[in-house]
Amino acid sequence: MSIFRLNHAVLYVRNVAESVAFYRDLLGFDYIEGGDAHRGAAFLRAPGSTNDHDLGLFELGAHAADSGAGQTSVGLYHLAWEVDTLGDLDRIAGLLEAAGALVGSSDHGTTKSLYAKDPSGIEFEVVWIIPRELLTDADRDKSKAIGRLDLAGELAKYGADARSGVGISRP
Repeated sequence: MSIFRLNHAVLYVRNVAESVAFYRDLLGFDYIEGGDAHRGAAFLRAPGSTNDHDLGLFELGAHAADSGAGQTSVGLYHLAWEVDTLGDLDRIAGLLEAAGALVGSSDHGTTKSLYAKDPSGIEFEVVWIIPRELLTDADRDKSKAIGRLDLAGELAKYGADARSGVGISRP
């Protein structure tokens, strides 16, 4: 028996209602009935997911300290959410920037990534993966070092409707 994918992630947040709104409105997650945001818990499902839930949120309250992971303690750095098309990545970049949540972007050669922080300061990545049939040796070579993301250039090269990772992260 082997592990073949991540089923869900659970985050401790300061304010569940604020976090639900963020993940719902900016990333398109659906709120799943049965969670109880008034009691400090909520469950969300990514668009198109067949999981029971992809994200669990548990409220700690406004007094909760920032995570020290990577600075003063060990811990998870970030989760990476994959988008279906390059146009989705562009649309989400605009939403994250308008919300003041976008903190960076990178070209990893084979993947194009945005980095953002949710209302509790938890960092996450939104990624588009070059489809296998479009990968070149130059793309693979670029993955040896992190570069600056030129999203407009990627859109011109692949088109907004280019599907992410077909043949790589899904059958």
